[in-house]
Amino acid sequence: MNGLTYTKVGDYYIPNLVLKEQPDTPIGRYGRMRLRYLKEHRKGLYTSLLLTEKLYPHLLEIDEAANERMDILMPQLMKAAGVAEELKAADQMKWVGLANNCKAQAEEIICTELIYN
Repeated sequence: MNGLTYTKVGDYYIPNLVLKEQPDTPIGRYGRMRLRYLKEHRKGLYTSLLLTEKLYPHLLEIDEAANERMDILMPQLMKAAGVAEELKAADQMKWVGLANNCKAQAEEIICTELIYN
């Protein structure tokens, strides 16, 4: 036999499936975004990753890659937009606006490259 045990529920036999213990590392923002995307739009891939117990490591990898990409993109975008400490000292509101714009651009790039791909 295949080593599975079953529980009878009404007229149906349901396999007793138990996932192995997963690490306690919490999944960050981008990992949760990827999980939601997989559940809603890529159900086959989600189910495959879940059943092969590769979902949690996949989500951790995506989250880590997205955070690293954010750390690389933000300084580049801020430099290109002219967001510097001199501007922060001279006009704080303009600096905040430009910094938020750079963050939104970086998040859009990350979502396109990693989350929704």
